[in-house]
Amino acid sequence: MEQTSIMVEETRLRRVKQALLGMQRYSWEQGVAAQAMLELGDEETAYLLARDAVIRQDSSGKLGVMNDAYSVTDSAANGEAVLRIAQTTGDSLFASGAARMLDWLIKTAPRTDDGALYHVVDKPEVWVDSFYMAPPFLAYAGYHNHAVLQMEGYRTRLWNPDAKLFAHIWDDGEKKFKRDAHWGVGNGWAVAGMVRVLAELPDSMQADKDRITGYLKATIDGCLVHLREDGLFHDVLDDPESFVETNTGQMIAYAIYRGVSIGALDVTYTAHAERMRNAAIAKVDDRGFVQGVCAAPFFDRPGTAPEGQAFHLLMESAARKGMNL
Repeated sequence: MEQTSIMVEETRLRRVKQALLGMQRYSWEQGVAAQAMLELGDEETAYLLARDAVIRQDSSGKLGVMNDAYSVTDSAANGEAVLRIAQTTGDSLFASGAARMLDWLIKTAPRTDDGALYHVVDKPEVWVDSFYMAPPFLAYAGYHNHAVLQMEGYRTRLWNPDAKLFAHIWDDGEKKFKRDAHWGVGNGWAVAGMVRVLAELPDSMQADKDRITGYLKATIDGCLVHLREDGLFHDVLDDPESFVETNTGQMIAYAIYRGVSIGALDVTYTAHAERMRNAAIAKVDDRGFVQGVCAAPFFDRPGTAPEGQAFHLLMESAARKGMNL
């Protein structure tokens, strides 16, 4: 890569990162930000984010709570960063924080009869978002079977075999969908979560790895059917009346780059990832905001969001590693 191009890329990533760190963040947003720092190799910033997640841990054990204690799994997005800092520093603050988060997930958190964690504390609802929030942390922490159980529970309830996409919310009390829309970012959470779990599962669980790899491929293939000419997706993947959205492409590109790097996906998928990546890069403004993502705080319109910033960084980190840049 030419020196000028490298400088342009570094400036863009610095601005995206700075804009992310300037945003207010809920628990899962703090977590995905910390994960982005880890994958960029910026352990100092990951330390700072992980520390505040522990400082804002509530009495239940949930990390990074900022008026979002209603969530069951969102706070677990902080888990890997907190545990990794515990492992590298030996600091009991982080070790205790990670242990309490795990205790909530494994022993206390509300769940379905077959063990799939609910997404909110006061309703028996399973959300596609949870694919990313809890299972990767469980897998990283060595609770591999627990991570696989979550993946299976979510897929059983949310997968639409006809559309080859995930629906958003299942009401396990009513045994029906509360929201059956094939939300783009929701499917992005699913593939990003699956590829992170796959990266942590041991070879002794090859049958589980093969099965989840199949789920990953099927979801990405289902999404690619709806990829627009401009490299973006609609907010609801199969609803062209919904707004055009940026973050879904970043999330799927991230999953493809990482999936190829661990051997879960064929290298031919990279061409699709490059289309999505280029479209996302074009959406970064002069201040470093990734424009057109499903916007915080209500996610019902295009705009900006911490998770959109974080996934730009995650996508770029995965792309660089995959292309040896």
